[in-house]
Amino acid sequence: MAPNNDVDHDKLTTAGQQHKRRSWAEPYKIKMVEPIRMTTREQRQRALEEAGYNTFLIRSEDVYIDLLTDSGTSAMSDWQWAGMMLGDEAYAGSKNYYNLEATVAKHYGYKHLIPTHQGRGAEHILSQITTKGGDVVPGNMYFTTTRYHQEHAGAKFIDIIMPEAHDPTFIHPFKGNVDLDKLESVLKEYGTARIPYVSMAATVNMAGGQPVSMENMRQVRELCNRHGVPVMLDATRAVENAYFIQQREPGYSDKSVSEILLEFCRLTDGGTMSGKKDPLVNIGGWLSLNDDALAEKARNMVVVYEGLHTYGGMSGRDMEAMARGIEESVQDDHMRARVGQVEYLGELLMEWGIPIVQPIGGHAVYLDARRFYPDMPQECFPAQTLAAELYLDSGVRSMERGIVSAGRDVVTGENHQPKLELVRLTIPRRVYTQAHMDVTAESVLSVFTQSQKPKGLEMVYEPEYLRFFQARFRPLETA
Repeated sequence: MAPNNDVDHDKLTTAGQQHKRRSWAEPYKIKMVEPIRMTTREQRQRALEEAGYNTFLIRSEDVYIDLLTDSGTSAMSDWQWAGMMLGDEAYAGSKNYYNLEATVAKHYGYKHLIPTHQGRGAEHILSQITTKGGDVVPGNMYFTTTRYHQEHAGAKFIDIIMPEAHDPTFIHPFKGNVDLDKLESVLKEYGTARIPYVSMAATVNMAGGQPVSMENMRQVRELCNRHGVPVMLDATRAVENAYFIQQREPGYSDKSVSEILLEFCRLTDGGTMSGKKDPLVNIGGWLSLNDDALAEKARNMVVVYEGLHTYGGMSGRDMEAMARGIEESVQDDHMRARVGQVEYLGELLMEWGIPIVQPIGGHAVYLDARRFYPDMPQECFPAQTLAAELYLDSGVRSMERGIVSAGRDVVTGENHQPKLELVRLTIPRRVYTQAHMDVTAESVLSVFTQSQKPKGLEMVYEPEYLRFFQARFRPLETA
């Protein structure tokens, strides 16, 4: 077809000047699809009752859009799948282990690698080799499994995150930062002998996926050096944290995510990893350490609980997929799209006046259940209720992050009562489209504006450990 020579180029130029914003698209194209289906409200009601109003207990085949977690739910690339065909399934000394070891050293900077079946295996080993009864572990807000393993080893967790992190409306670029005065006070009160390490999470899950600044991490490192206390990192979403540093912290806009990640991790002495998050795989994890003697203890421990020190519960193909996933995860285009999709959903909800944790986090949008149900007592489980209502409305599965997840005090047996009562809409990596985010947002709006509010839930079954996974509930009678 011949070019149209009648085009008014002056009008095109003017239009171009007026429309300066350019859309962006995900840095990948879809190569394989998995069918999903929308169920009826009656079917969802039945599924919810069978699951005891706990979204963890709903069968995945009854879920339309699954935002329960980003753990192990990401889509692997063709390069990762190709790597699966190169799995060396030798019981000892798999070449894929050495490839993973070199990749972790390259991008995270740690000297020793101890593979585990997933992140909590690494948390368990770290706690067992460092912690004893009577110890305290300061950290920038608890995470469920991390705190459990610390307490299981006999320690007490002490929260040292900046106080504003407990306020979902407070705007700060790095709400995962440590309150340095509080950390110094804990270090002085308990002393080196009772503090095995300082536990740093980046990003901070329970605060809404909030990042830690490089400057704050550097100050934590200097303070711990003066007291002779190691710093251990939950590196599960450290790549997302590096992206936020690039976008928000002065002096880092010209650095790559990969460069920032390495600089950040070098301020720590080791880290635990759930490979099911940043590294883009469905299973696996690792513990990395710089101390030779501590690493030797970990290698000895891993053969008891996980597997040989060169596979630790993973197959060779899993280790190869993780090594390749790490390489992909640190690419700027990938991280821009990953966080961008979360921001798209969060900004849409904010435009509609729906209460969420601000700023928007890296892996999820967190709904503020207290503001959804301002008259509901925390003992009636507002966040658990909201997660159930969202599933009932549309088949979107989310996760409670409030009083249920917080659990009980190991000494008194009383419920922890966190200030944050949240529902997490967790976005798997490279899985859903913008249309799925639109459907999710419209469902949240529907639940937020419903005229008849639920009264809450009561817990009818409570397991001994990590109750949020398996607890069961029933609705309170309506007035």
